[in-house]
Amino acid sequence: MDRRTFVNTSILAVSALPFSNLDFSKVSKPAWILEWIKIQDKQLPNYQKYKVIQKENKYFGGYMDDAELPNPHSTVGFIGKACMLWACEESVFYQQPSLVPDIELALISLLKMQHTDGTIDLLSTNFHSTPDTAFVLEDIIPAYHFIKESNLKNTEKIISLLKQFILNAAEALSIGGIHTPNHRWVVCASLTRINELFPNEKYIKRINQWLAEHIDLDPDGQYTEKSTNGYSPIVNRSLITMAVGLNKPALLDAVKKNLIMTFYYVHPNGEVVTEASNRQDKGTIGNMHKYYHVYRYMALKFQDGTMASMCRLIEKTSTPEQLAGFLDIFLEDPGLWQELPPSKPLPTNYSREFPYSGVVRIRRENWDCTLLSNNTSWLTFHKGNAVLQAMRIATSFFGKGQFQTVKIKAIDKNWLLQNSLEGPYYQPLDADKISPDGDLDKMPRTLRLQSEVQKLNYVVKVTELPTGVEVDFDISGTDGVPVSLELIFRPGGIFSGVSPIPNKKDAYLFPSSKGSYSVGNDQITFSPGMILHKGVQLRGALPAMESPTVYLTGITPFKHKITLS
Repeated sequence: MDRRTFVNTSILAVSALPFSNLDFSKVSKPAWILEWIKIQDKQLPNYQKYKVIQKENKYFGGYMDDAELPNPHSTVGFIGKACMLWACEESVFYQQPSLVPDIELALISLLKMQHTDGTIDLLSTNFHSTPDTAFVLEDIIPAYHFIKESNLKNTEKIISLLKQFILNAAEALSIGGIHTPNHRWVVCASLTRINELFPNEKYIKRINQWLAEHIDLDPDGQYTEKSTNGYSPIVNRSLITMAVGLNKPALLDAVKKNLIMTFYYVHPNGEVVTEASNRQDKGTIGNMHKYYHVYRYMALKFQDGTMASMCRLIEKTSTPEQLAGFLDIFLEDPGLWQELPPSKPLPTNYSREFPYSGVVRIRRENWDCTLLSNNTSWLTFHKGNAVLQAMRIATSFFGKGQFQTVKIKAIDKNWLLQNSLEGPYYQPLDADKISPDGDLDKMPRTLRLQSEVQKLNYVVKVTELPTGVEVDFDISGTDGVPVSLELIFRPGGIFSGVSPIPNKKDAYLFPSSKGSYSVGNDQITFSPGMILHKGVQLRGALPAMESPTVYLTGITPFKHKITLS
């Protein structure tokens, strides 16, 4: 079968339908897709060192992780990539005979890793896991498509083994449970794709059970997990799959709202804001490459110039290797090869609040600031690649003085962050509340009268300036409490105006009037400093981060303003 026929048949893939008015039999792969194929060609041999080659091993022919544990995820990774390249005419592995036995052995091993209930294990944490089974189907189902639709010789066994794994997995997905909100949509997307291959009413019934819970999108346009560098792009991809495969275009509304919101979560250097996430990507560094497919899909479907601009930004700020990771999606859906619509400007000049996420975003072209509620790292400041990744402040107030705010309030042109603490002492118990056996568990502190109650009030006011922000601190109440303010920078830069703290790695005092942190041509300046003591790590405060940190110190009542620009 030649390439054009393969392209035409593979349009049956789930996300191709919005472009079904186009004649893909006349479409050739664009240069960037050919480049992605070359990248994948270079990556496939890397699996060889992880292959289980001992014939006596139960998982002979499967693939291991870095801990040398044979596992379904590594094995599926090989299977997905190998099947895709085997069926791709431009690949150096196209119809390569030696791949067939390798794929067959990997599938036999994978089926041994699959439990009788159809699930697989994620060895690092989840066992008999329905959601992890759904995740690996994102590679297995395209593999089935590529091999099946290519109609090449000697692949009957591969097709049979893939089908066996898919149908076993479908049983698990039809009844199995989940852990987290995004798991619902990953499971539903996999069932949608399986139903296209092997229609079964119980798959649709299960999908509808999950859909009855509604899409977990808040009025800001954010999903429950707020996982901008992890699960948000996965949810969007799953909803696109379901919208098309189930003929439910209304599901694209949630995708569109999330992608519009995400315009305002992008730093000037193309990275995504992650500090508000409540999943494992919280505070991680990541660009926007995981969103590339969904932005391109939506830009083409709705001829949206702003989403097209985001695609072009992602192309500039991502590596070719990152984007090539989506090759299977783009080979299944030639509609994505079309030229993007003309660009419309992305928002790069705004002050915007996302109250349901507890986030305020201020961006003025080449710098931006993020404020966060319910977060001890409540402020970040980016200027190109120079990054203040966290501002934190703590006192030694009864071992509970690490500051964070419940809400961020907008007052005039300022943003207000506040918190109040109490440190009481306790009186002897009343006679009728004393346990005869003296067991303190029977005499909780809540039964005692409080006295000498100490109080501490934090007020932090953030004001936008023409070139940055001013942060105004007012900590009052109990006098004489030590204060430590941390400016925590991303590693890789050079300081001026600060003094190294002896015997502390990457720790600096800031006694001078002005300091700076430079990364290449990008520089953040901060001023002025204050050092009233050298107690930088206070009792009850969070441990120091493993990043270059500048400390300012004071004593309550603490009043100080620091400017970032």
